[in-house]
Amino acid sequence: MEHQLILVIDFGGQYNQLIARRVRECSVYCEVISCRTPIEKIRELSPMGIIFTGGPNSVYLETSPTISPEIFDLGVPVLGICYGAQLMAHLLGGDVHAADNREYGMTKTYYDTSSVLFSHADGIGSEDISWMSHTDFIAGVPDGFRVTAHTDTCPTAAMENADRKLFAVQFHPEVNHTVHGTDMIRAFVRDICGCAGDWTMKNYAASAVKQVREKVGDGKVLLGLSGGVDSSVAAALLARAVGDKLTCIFVDHGFMRKNEGDEVEQAFDGWGINFVRVNAKDRFLSKLAGVTEPEQKRKLIGEEFIRVFEAEAKKIGRVDYLVQGTIYPDVIESGLGDSAVIKSHHNVGGLPDYVDFKEIIEPLRLLFKDEVRALGRELGLSDVLVDRQPFPGPGLAIRIIGEITEEKLDILRDADLIFREEIAKADLDHTPDQYFAVLTSMRSVGVMGDGRTYDYTLALRAVTTSDFMTADFAKLPYDLLQRVSSRIVNEVKSINRIVYDVTTKPPATVEWE
Repeated sequence: MEHQLILVIDFGGQYNQLIARRVRECSVYCEVISCRTPIEKIRELSPMGIIFTGGPNSVYLETSPTISPEIFDLGVPVLGICYGAQLMAHLLGGDVHAADNREYGMTKTYYDTSSVLFSHADGIGSEDISWMSHTDFIAGVPDGFRVTAHTDTCPTAAMENADRKLFAVQFHPEVNHTVHGTDMIRAFVRDICGCAGDWTMKNYAASAVKQVREKVGDGKVLLGLSGGVDSSVAAALLARAVGDKLTCIFVDHGFMRKNEGDEVEQAFDGWGINFVRVNAKDRFLSKLAGVTEPEQKRKLIGEEFIRVFEAEAKKIGRVDYLVQGTIYPDVIESGLGDSAVIKSHHNVGGLPDYVDFKEIIEPLRLLFKDEVRALGRELGLSDVLVDRQPFPGPGLAIRIIGEITEEKLDILRDADLIFREEIAKADLDHTPDQYFAVLTSMRSVGVMGDGRTYDYTLALRAVTTSDFMTADFAKLPYDLLQRVSSRIVNEVKSINRIVYDVTTKPPATVEWE
């Protein structure tokens, strides 16, 4: 099924993929593409509208990302955000300069509510709060444009040329701190671009099943099943598409949480799929012996996963396709377009150069986490699987800072289990969207039984988020944290200090490595 398309053109802003998430929330499909995409390709994609993202550069520098001015003559609406707004002004003859007064954070903004964009956005008044983050500003708008918003220090917080359907905002409507920001994006994609809102998981499921079935044909498929939400949903979709042509390989790499290997196997018992559990602890531990650098860990684990899958595929016979539960945040953080690589996910940037399969199928690659959960429910998965705590493919290997040993794994498993048990006892297991323990490489002095200790510091992490692109730390009750701390230092050897991570994303990521 073809969906109406909004193109989000990436100019290198690290978190501008939030724009894509906000568009999806309007039930409108969008794709993020690089600003280096040829104008001919953009024309072929026939978008209903285009959004320019932010970026860290200055549009007037020759080395800064840009795009062909022909994009404004395609006859489709364009919305520029932050750098994208400045680039629109620059390319069309306006003036962009460095600002004497930089604007960061929540800013009082004055709107012209008669503008085409703001008049369609529910709830916007003549004065409200927007989120600013810029050092340059639009000093003069191009011919045919009019200013539609300003702040006390920024003369052009928004501008538009309604006749050409060109709109620009200096602030970030995709950020929650911009009051009615989502309403602005909805007004652009639904009212101005005319998108009907046909992006639903019911439609996506039908379309994905059809595409996979046509691609696989008479071939055989191997799926790397971790038991997490993403791979479980991918398994359900593939099972519906190709039936017994699918074999699910659960690689127990030795980095699972306590008892998790057995729990995963039990969860898929009775599914009627070909399920194979591979106990590969020794080969993974051997591969990572002495490795401390997190990017190297991820790449080694990614390669070793592939080698295990290749070995298992040979046992099955000819296998044409490998399926992975890769989702959009994995792709984004591994480097997309002009954005920086935050960390190479084992199933994206961690893949080896050579893979002995005809093709890798990633049916969830363009979905955010909450969309994956909605798809899982659409495919009939139980809440136990759909609402399961996210767990990274490399497992505890990236929750141990520094070298990985069996002793450290045992310490972390016991501590992590206590944290999860106490959150469940407090009936808070659905409040944080992800929570876990991290064994740091730091040792510190303590005292136990009147004696000196010099043991590990354990970090606890719990976050709330809707899309895992941004996250806030969960405000867990102090008495809960006290119980967790007391139990861990009393029940788990080699830990004498507990800390709680109160960092948001950004600037941190959810996982520590």
